[in-house]
Amino acid sequence: MPLPSATTIININHLLNQSNAISHSHLKQIHAQMLRTIHANHPQSLFLYTRLLHHSSFTNLNYTARVFHHFNNPNSFMWNILIRAYAKSTSHKHRAIVLYREMITEQENEVFPDNHTYPFVLKACAYLFCLFEGKQVHAHVLKLGFELDSYICNSLIHLYASCGCLEMARKVFEKMCERRNEVSWNVMIDSYAKAGEYDTVLKMFCEMMKVYDPDCYTMQSVINACAGLGALSLGMWVHAYILKKCDKNVACDVLVNTCLVDMYCKCGSLEIAKQVFEGMSYRDVSSWNSIILGFAVNGKAQEALDYFLCMVKVEKVEPNSITFVGVLSACNHRGFVNEGLMYFELMTKEYNIEPSLVHYGCLVDLYARAGHIQEALNVVSKMSVKPDGVIWRSLLDACYKQHASVELSEAMAKQVFESEGSVCGGAYVLLSKVYASASRWNDVGLLRKLMNDKGVSKEPGCSLIEINGVAHEFLAGDTTHPESKDIYKFMNEIEERLESIGYLPDYSGAASVNDINEGKQNTMRLHSERLAIAFGLLNSKPGMPIRVFKNLRNLAIDTTATIGVDIVQTLPQTDHVKVCQSYDLVSCTWSTLVQSEILGFFFQLKSDGCKSNSKSWFGLCTGSDSWVKFDVARVFVSFDNSAIFRVLVGPLSHDNTHIEYMYSQLNA
Repeated sequence: MPLPSATTIININHLLNQSNAISHSHLKQIHAQMLRTIHANHPQSLFLYTRLLHHSSFTNLNYTARVFHHFNNPNSFMWNILIRAYAKSTSHKHRAIVLYREMITEQENEVFPDNHTYPFVLKACAYLFCLFEGKQVHAHVLKLGFELDSYICNSLIHLYASCGCLEMARKVFEKMCERRNEVSWNVMIDSYAKAGEYDTVLKMFCEMMKVYDPDCYTMQSVINACAGLGALSLGMWVHAYILKKCDKNVACDVLVNTCLVDMYCKCGSLEIAKQVFEGMSYRDVSSWNSIILGFAVNGKAQEALDYFLCMVKVEKVEPNSITFVGVLSACNHRGFVNEGLMYFELMTKEYNIEPSLVHYGCLVDLYARAGHIQEALNVVSKMSVKPDGVIWRSLLDACYKQHASVELSEAMAKQVFESEGSVCGGAYVLLSKVYASASRWNDVGLLRKLMNDKGVSKEPGCSLIEINGVAHEFLAGDTTHPESKDIYKFMNEIEERLESIGYLPDYSGAASVNDINEGKQNTMRLHSERLAIAFGLLNSKPGMPIRVFKNLRNLAIDTTATIGVDIVQTLPQTDHVKVCQSYDLVSCTWSTLVQSEILGFFFQLKSDGCKSNSKSWFGLCTGSDSWVKFDVARVFVSFDNSAIFRVLVGPLSHDNTHIEYMYSQLNA
């Protein structure tokens, strides 16, 4: 083959440097010209083929690999190009690890990995959760002396955090010292946020601000931490910080604003979430998903469905599987059975989305809550995936609430145990309630003994409340709080005042395994929710909202007249909810129905001439002929003149369930 002219090499080099987006067909033409005109041993051959590899790695991985293996002795840059391409691919990440192994083990290969090799290899290990291989690569990094490289250290932090080894990630981070950059901080903060260690996220954020200005990635993690803690005031401070201190690109970033929408929804501040969402100049599918799911889990089903219709009909945004989780959750919370079926069919037939366990779970729960247990079982029998313990627990809960046969309940419990093992405390509690409702007390006792023998316990319910920017967590019967003495003293005063006006607690919601009345009473009166509310009342100014976040969705607690603050009831919401007087003891007039900016509805009742020792019983109508008796007896009730009741009605959400208690001091 004759030597190529300088002009030929210049032309080929010019073609390869024109743009980073050269089409695959154009690259093949350039490659063909190189094969005809440039010999493999030409001094410029390696450089030109390296450029060809670089461009082809963005268009066709198989073609890139074939070009790579055309060379007997590729240089480190060529190895890095192919390793990077595999590491960034969606379905070939494992080949990056395989190729790296070939690079270091080939006998004839005199090329060694460099500082550009390891970030790509570690990235592949992180995404594949290959901790063992990642540790081996870490050892190579130390052996070759690259432990001071910031890019490699950041990749190591990401690897260990992705594999759940936060302590190892923190050790790498601490050893970096002055070499830490914004990426180092962001990777570490994001790792703690994904692990649910939200307090640590906020502490590291404060440390980071001493040396670096936070960027979009930082603020996303911090906002997610505020949402996880239910810290609305802190989340609002972060929002204000973004608007005032951060670059305009951060304030307008679609991901940051989507996180803000999610945070406000999780904290129950739907009005602000709506303002942030509608103020976004651009909304992607994740933004729509956040607002739809946020309104859905807060019981605003119709608003969630309206947003979905706006998304697909007006904005022409293609929904994905997460979108339909929000839509089906909205139907679930409002009991829209027919609508839920319609949207499920829309998802599968019009948008060709394969239903996942979450979608099936929403549909099964929708049927079960509506009392259609047989239809729910039909859905389970036709599922394309194996049902998990969550679906079976939903059916078991429905069996208990709908008073289904004990045999059917036992069958559901058996499925739960097979799916999750015999350590599912919630299933034991539900089954014990089924036995108790059937007066099978021997079975209740045997079940309780079985739980003790196997060391099974129900997940403890905890309540979290934020006061002056500080989150306080309470467990049932908690005595670890510094103000426990004052809290219990206050609760005793509340109970005495409630008893003085004739209030009788309802113990039916207590766990049936506590078959002794005293145990039930203690379970109810020492509930974490009551402790949190009492603490909130002691430390909040009159008129300030008290927000209690729950870790469990279903509460075994008497929700009537909960220690004298306004109550959140788990009732089906309707557009027209009426309030009536159940007894003729008090003369009350309907005032105004105002939609809450936080959750549910306010019912404002004006009471005329009600005395403090009177029983004030009212009912909430949910659109049917049946009235739900509701006790609005208040601790601080002394109605010499007109006063305002505020009763908040709303559903419970799936995760980090929040309930807002509007506490308003009654003024004479």
